[in-house]
Amino acid sequence: MKTFLRLLSFAKPYGRYWPTYLIISLFSMFFGIFNFALVAPIVRIIFSPDAIAQQLSLPEFSISVDYFTSLFQYFLTKIMIKSNLLNGLLFVCFFMILMSFFSNLSNYLSQRILVSIRTKLMYNLRKALFLKISKLHIGYFHEKRKGDILSSVSNDVTEVQNTVANTFHILFRDPLMIIGFLGALFYMSPQLTLFTLLALPITTFAIARVVRSLKKGAVVTQSLMGRIISHFEEAISGARIIKAFNAQKYINTHFDNTNSGHRKTSKKIFNRQTMASPLSEFLGVSVATSVLFYGGYLQLQGKLGMDAAAFLVYIGFYWKVLEPTKSISNAIASLQRGVVSGERIFAILDVEPEIKKTKNPIPIKDFSESIVFRNVGFKYVSEPVLKDINLEIKKGKMIALVGPSGAGKSTMADLLPRFYDVTSGSITLDGKDIREYEPKDLIGLMGIVTQEAILFNDTVFNNIAFGMENVSEEDVIKAAKIANAHEFISQMESGYQTNIGDRGLKLSGGQRQRLAIARAVLKNPPILILDEATSALDTESERLVQEALLKLMENRTSVVIAHRLSTIQYADEIVVLKAGEIVERGNHQELIKMEGLYSHLCNLQTFA
Repeated sequence: MKTFLRLLSFAKPYGRYWPTYLIISLFSMFFGIFNFALVAPIVRIIFSPDAIAQQLSLPEFSISVDYFTSLFQYFLTKIMIKSNLLNGLLFVCFFMILMSFFSNLSNYLSQRILVSIRTKLMYNLRKALFLKISKLHIGYFHEKRKGDILSSVSNDVTEVQNTVANTFHILFRDPLMIIGFLGALFYMSPQLTLFTLLALPITTFAIARVVRSLKKGAVVTQSLMGRIISHFEEAISGARIIKAFNAQKYINTHFDNTNSGHRKTSKKIFNRQTMASPLSEFLGVSVATSVLFYGGYLQLQGKLGMDAAAFLVYIGFYWKVLEPTKSISNAIASLQRGVVSGERIFAILDVEPEIKKTKNPIPIKDFSESIVFRNVGFKYVSEPVLKDINLEIKKGKMIALVGPSGAGKSTMADLLPRFYDVTSGSITLDGKDIREYEPKDLIGLMGIVTQEAILFNDTVFNNIAFGMENVSEEDVIKAAKIANAHEFISQMESGYQTNIGDRGLKLSGGQRQRLAIARAVLKNPPILILDEATSALDTESERLVQEALLKLMENRTSVVIAHRLSTIQYADEIVVLKAGEIVERGNHQELIKMEGLYSHLCNLQTFA
């Protein structure tokens, strides 16, 4: 129930819906009761017109069932006295059609309100998920399968929409219908209705047993759906490798195992869920038959207190109680899947951010002195990645990080913009711990080009100007020229307005990397972080871009990670890492003379 109410909170403010919805639902209940009650006078007019009670005077106004019954009886009597039975029958039938029209109009208007609630809930859920995902720390995406996250955004939100939002109408309107029709039943025969209420808990208990078994299966089903989406995502993104290694059979087998598991679990859930409807139908008929038997017994004893037409209406009212009862039982059965989906959504929304902002963050707009790593240690889970790192990066200097794969170079770079926070020690910028600064301001000081060029399904212009406002085309072209990208962009079909496809797949690897460099150039930050920024370029492009980067890095602080050691020969200081520790440091010539790890790495490569 807690999850259900929390999901409904995404449809706030309720004040826009509740008053109107409640009033319309009450009108719907009133018209529904009145419409069915008209069956009795129709039966009497047709089969026993002499038994029709006459109301010769206009009743005195009061808010009661008797007043409205007497008022209807008065008009019916008036028509039958002036005309004949056929006109009386016509009057009642017309009135029934009128009540049916207003009843269904009320239902339609209430459904329109629910559409507003449903779409608002869906909109707010997706918005909250997107905002949360955009704020989550980088490590979260290393721990979770992408398919599970995408499944929550698509399938779980849709499941909530199809179950929680839809059952809202049933769970909040149908109880009003039950109360209204039960009130009518008590008014007609308290004794018979008390017997009815004693039989109803049997139906409720049987349905509850079915519902309890649904939630566990729904958890498994939703988890398997996340794995299915993961398979699709991997098949799309890894299509080239799958074909290159002729691995279609391998991945098809893995997918089929997951898909088959999802089918079997879903089959069990749907079978149990489907059982709720016929079971409640059977139990309803059984209870109704008991009511008929007991009513017949009272009639034989002369204690029923109503004629055949009234008893027919009573049975009709009883069926109108069973209908919403059945709907509620089915809704509760269906709701279990929605609640499970809601719990999966909240598992994302409730993730505590590991990168937390201090209560009173310090704004920072510029970098003036130095960045200092002081006894920095870091680990992702248990194994340390960095150990006791001490390093000062002065303003305007180019610092290169080199070493074998897994040495911790990229991790050091990721600590600067606070993609992760240090496990021990501290990183200071201009004398203050970077954790004290406003995170947006801190990242705003840095331009980052990663090892893999991250581009978006948008135009060339928007990818270069990504995250910046009021950027002129002249500035974008200037940045592209510095990154040696202007020539190939100009040759594209629509130039800077050409869409580059999903993750920039319409471009070559070198072209993608040059766009990423142009993006960093346009930002014009005081601190540059280049993580293998030229790794995807051919020899000629690498030379041109390297010259541009050297110009760009003048009077800027740069942290450069490179496997191609030829690109960092002119660094002010080269820091050599091995197994998370600094093992050597100095400029290129000094490190060559040491004949250590750096010299060994250089000997493995051919310098241009």
